[in-house]
Amino acid sequence: MPDKKMKIVIAGGGTAGWITAAALSNQMGELLDITLVESQDIGTIGVGEATIPPMRTFHRLLGINEQEFMRATNATFKLGIQFENWKTIGDKYFHSFGVTGKQTLITDFIHFWLRGRELGIAQEFGDYCLEFKAALLERFSTNSEARMNYAFHLDAGRYASFLRARSEARGVKRVEGKIAKVNLNSDSGFIASLDLESGQNIEGDLFIDCTGMRALLIEQALHTGYEDWDKWLPCNRAIAIQTESTGPALPYTRSVAHHAGWRWKIPLQHRVGNGVVFSAEHMSEEEAKQLLFASVDGKVLTEPNVIKFRTGRRKKGWNKNCIAVGLSAGFLEPLESTSIHMIMTAVTRLLQLFPQGGVSQALVDEYNMQAESEAARIRDFIILHYKATERDDSAFWRYCRDMEVPEELAHRMKLFEEHAKSFQVEGELFRLDSWTQVMLGQGIIPTSYHPIVKLMSAKELHHFLTTIAADVDKNIAMMPYHNDFVNKYCTQ
Repeated sequence: MPDKKMKIVIAGGGTAGWITAAALSNQMGELLDITLVESQDIGTIGVGEATIPPMRTFHRLLGINEQEFMRATNATFKLGIQFENWKTIGDKYFHSFGVTGKQTLITDFIHFWLRGRELGIAQEFGDYCLEFKAALLERFSTNSEARMNYAFHLDAGRYASFLRARSEARGVKRVEGKIAKVNLNSDSGFIASLDLESGQNIEGDLFIDCTGMRALLIEQALHTGYEDWDKWLPCNRAIAIQTESTGPALPYTRSVAHHAGWRWKIPLQHRVGNGVVFSAEHMSEEEAKQLLFASVDGKVLTEPNVIKFRTGRRKKGWNKNCIAVGLSAGFLEPLESTSIHMIMTAVTRLLQLFPQGGVSQALVDEYNMQAESEAARIRDFIILHYKATERDDSAFWRYCRDMEVPEELAHRMKLFEEHAKSFQVEGELFRLDSWTQVMLGQGIIPTSYHPIVKLMSAKELHHFLTTIAADVDKNIAMMPYHNDFVNKYCTQ
């Protein structure tokens, strides 16, 4: 045991603050003195209620029991996202979390599928993916034989409370209050302490900024700077409401494009999360509210929560002795449900690069390089949905269709269109299957495929494809309906 514990001060609660507290206390609790400052009077955004599969790995790291977590947060399972009206009005496709078909050492499944499509013997691409078919048939199972790759829909407020209880049980001290002033060391420029409106002063060695878009520490105190991405992602407003459930919860999120952005629908056990994302330059707030209210099914439970945002990232996620986590580090619209994931990767990165005996610039630089790379590649994947569209029904979609995109994304799109090739660099979040499904769904159909697939005869290829599809159908036939499974799973 160390003689003196490092003092960690987490500024802000909500999802970001309590994920940070839970992870640090679970992994390094005996080495740290952790204090979290939050005010009940400051609301949280609370709309990051759809997640992606790496969350399960993070939960295992923290020793979180899945059924306990789902009961506490009224969670449901998520197998992917259904995109509607993105390519054209009336069109829809599914981005699943699963692997499609079977890969070989030389080439990916899509090349076999393209050859089969050319010969007229291939089914729809999604028919070779277990998660895709299960989602659309509303089936689900955690059976080890099915090996489903899944995530969750959850109540963000309940999730923060769930993690708070775990954190406080591990010694995290919560202080109620609003931050009035951030005090800097006059010599180093590091943050020395926080003054609360109550007059209390809280000192620390390392400060975690979880104050949301206000970024009280990382920006207002340290003036870190912000990199704006609105030229590629022009949406800058969101409005969220909650409604009563009117039917069984579906095992997927819906993302429905409209003439100036898109709207979401996230089914939980006890309610549905709804929201509209839009460009204020192409749609008024009043028009967005009318569109949102016209699209919901059940009784509205909450007042509309209007969120103004600027897509981009803080130029440094770690500056001096302050690390920005969550919205204080930047904002990417929740189109691919990456908000909570990026909180978890930020905290994991901090744990991996945790300073010993003071802040090291080498660690800071490595943290920032990794964070920048992660954010840029997630950004590019989201831009893909806007750029690869055939819509020309509004000024918004014409702008998206015609805009220039980052060089790496342009290369990915061209490589796929000309050669059916996708790639995933080390540490990248979205897998080959994700890139393939979205590019196909958005209408990028490759013009060629790997010649090696021609070595398989039409009869052999037909057998190969039908065997995979039949295996998918066989597994799904043994699965219960998603809503029935959730009800049983959460009462065990």
